[in-house]
Amino acid sequence: MTAGEGLLPVADRSRVRRAALRLVRADGRAFAAALLLNALAAGAGLVGPWLVGRIVDEVRAGGRAGQGVAVVDRLAPWILLCALAQLLLARWARYVGYRFGERTLARVREEYVERVLALPASVVERAGTGDLTARGTADVAIVGTTLRDVGPELLVCTVQALFVLGAVFALDPLLGAFGLLGLTPIWLALRWYLRRARDGYLAEGAATSEVAEVVAATAAGARTVEAFGLRERRIAASRDALERSRRTRFYTLFLRTVFFPAVEVTYTVPVVGVLLLGGWLHQRGAVGVGAVVAAALYLRQFTEPLDQILMRVEQLQSSSASFARVEGLAQAPHGQDTAGCPVPADDRIDVCGVRYAYGRGGEVLRGVDLTVRPGERLAVVGPSGAGKTTLSRLLAGIDRPGAGTVTVGGVPVCELEPELLRRQVVLVTQEHHVFLGTVRDNLLIAEPGAADADLWAALAAVGADEWVRGLPDGLGTRLGEGGCRPDGSQAQQLALARVVLADPHTLILDEATALLDPTTARHAERALAAVLRGRTVIAIAHRLHTAHDADRVAVMEDGRLTELGTHEALVTAGGAYAALWRTWHGDTAEG
Repeated sequence: MTAGEGLLPVADRSRVRRAALRLVRADGRAFAAALLLNALAAGAGLVGPWLVGRIVDEVRAGGRAGQGVAVVDRLAPWILLCALAQLLLARWARYVGYRFGERTLARVREEYVERVLALPASVVERAGTGDLTARGTADVAIVGTTLRDVGPELLVCTVQALFVLGAVFALDPLLGAFGLLGLTPIWLALRWYLRRARDGYLAEGAATSEVAEVVAATAAGARTVEAFGLRERRIAASRDALERSRRTRFYTLFLRTVFFPAVEVTYTVPVVGVLLLGGWLHQRGAVGVGAVVAAALYLRQFTEPLDQILMRVEQLQSSSASFARVEGLAQAPHGQDTAGCPVPADDRIDVCGVRYAYGRGGEVLRGVDLTVRPGERLAVVGPSGAGKTTLSRLLAGIDRPGAGTVTVGGVPVCELEPELLRRQVVLVTQEHHVFLGTVRDNLLIAEPGAADADLWAALAAVGADEWVRGLPDGLGTRLGEGGCRPDGSQAQQLALARVVLADPHTLILDEATALLDPTTARHAERALAAVLRGRTVIAIAHRLHTAHDADRVAVMEDGRLTELGTHEALVTAGGAYAALWRTWHGDTAEG
């Protein structure tokens, strides 16, 4: 199934089957061992009813009472031993099956994390965190339950059911055929259910993702909701999402309330049918009483694994829909293959005739041309909505231009290998994240091999060393839940320190110091400029002191680059930048 605009894809049935087979082959020995043990357990379970049939026949044929008792005494211990063997083998089979399930679940989780981390940022942003969160939590949990519990149980019960049916046919083919015919209503109910279940559970999963997305977006933008009076609108959106979720859940509940009662009523049909047919055949001497009793016991025994199979099939439909959503990440756009991409000849960045539009909206960038020389400090200014952030995303290789090219050293930025791209260009926005772990862990993400001295130097470069030294354990202090909770400015300083450690040749700051107070922001920017001397710095900000300190200033208006030059030249020219500078300079005591 292909993804709609902005939505992550869902794997179709054939992809789900291939993925399931791949997981089975990855641990084939354990799966084969589970199959063998289940077969042995099922075989041991067949001996009991067959011995009961033997006892019935021999007691009826015995002329003396003592002989009948002797037959019971001789065969009863074997029935007990076979029951014990079935118990032990089934327990062993479940143990092997559970271990197989846990190992397979670990592979599913690892693959999911790898695929999520490989997704381009633009894909994640368009899909929303709610869908990814629902797939990584609820869907993976359902798949885990299936692999750990449903899978082994379904395997055991399927083998038992097949062996039991085979035993009935071995006793008497006619009784077996009649018993199988009695299962026709179950087959019809199962077919009706399976035709509707997958789509129903997929719709339920999508509705759950929508609820998660609405809640996450509302929580993340709580201040904006409060500031603009959007409370009622967000409540209405939440209610609509919850109503769609309720309808999808009620639909799958309806499927279950039709399917299971129909199955429960049908369980007695094969047993009753075999007893009636067996009695009629016995009157005509076509079959013995022992065979009829054994066949009835087998079919009565058959209802237990069949009941478990049908229960697990219902769970399997839900799990199949969840697995389709988890496996669908493999079909998400990951950008083109960058293997073998040439290495940039130098650090020069060229933007030629670039146009870009989000989805079906109008163009955000309209024919932008720009050259950024190696080691240059360029400030990009302009009113909100002018396209500054979009340009920064194209420069960082996050998005691909709709027309035109963005190159570094003659190589398209979006075609660079990920590791090489991170060493070439790093984008730092006003959005930041503090990972669970220590301060040291948060910094080592950028450079795993860095020593503590390097970490302190990076913190000092962005003015964060003082408050980190004031923490209880310094670099070893745990951050986040259960530890120290840094405020917005401190979290942003940690993000900037990671940039210093990454040491790229081009750094793009998209209002990266927006959450810092003016004094701290200016100190951080000057410190970064000192650390990154000789490297390219592209700063996108509303604070014009950044433009004042830059080598050149680019002014953007309505998706176009309208002015480009030094601060002094643009102020003298009296254009849009000069107007911005006069307005800002009049409100701020800046010399």
